[in-house]
Amino acid sequence: MSLISVKDLYFNYPAKKDALKKVNIEINDGEFICIVGENGSGKSTLVKCILGLNKIQSGEIIKKDRIGYLPQKTEIQSNFPASIEEVVLSGTIANNINKIWYTKRDRATANRVMKDLDLYEIRKKCFMDLSGGQQQRVLIARAMCATEKIIILDEPTNGLDPSISNQIYEMLLRMNKKRKLTVVMVSHDVHRAINYCNKVIELKDGEVTYIGDSKNYRAGG
Repeated sequence: MSLISVKDLYFNYPAKKDALKKVNIEINDGEFICIVGENGSGKSTLVKCILGLNKIQSGEIIKKDRIGYLPQKTEIQSNFPASIEEVVLSGTIANNINKIWYTKRDRATANRVMKDLDLYEIRKKCFMDLSGGQQQRVLIARAMCATEKIIILDEPTNGLDPSISNQIYEMLLRMNKKRKLTVVMVSHDVHRAINYCNKVIELKDGEVTYIGDSKNYRAGG
């Protein structure tokens, strides 16, 4: 089942025309997708168009479920003066910013996600006191609380050492298999990331140059 359909998408920045041009992709239930390409190829721009953060010039984007989103990590994200539990719980309000308290269902969702990501036993720890890899795991848990179907991550291993990056990829693969969570991941770490995904979307100069099985992509198309 298709969760996101992108049809004939065009997007321009004021200083850059054709940042995306005639992009056609389908994101299906249960896939683990890696979006790859050089810097400036349009990876993050495509993600922001899908999320509605960029206003497209033409084309159509059809979304059939709520999306959990993890943007590129910033220094602000590293300095949340809150516990792990509080950060993860905050993800439940992503689709309803007018909520003023958490429901039993919200807390049950957060507890399930924290258990899945091995965070439950340390849920009272302060977010600021965690290592970079632990913080990223908490932020992924937060994004997962916003959805039951699909999560989009923009460079989730940026700044992490290779062993921690592998742990993040393995965790995402586990959630993809165990919870049937569709994972869409932007990554510059192509050679490592494609060992975990089952589908690759490659962009170059705003155009899709490859879409298909990760094994074929690894073999050179």
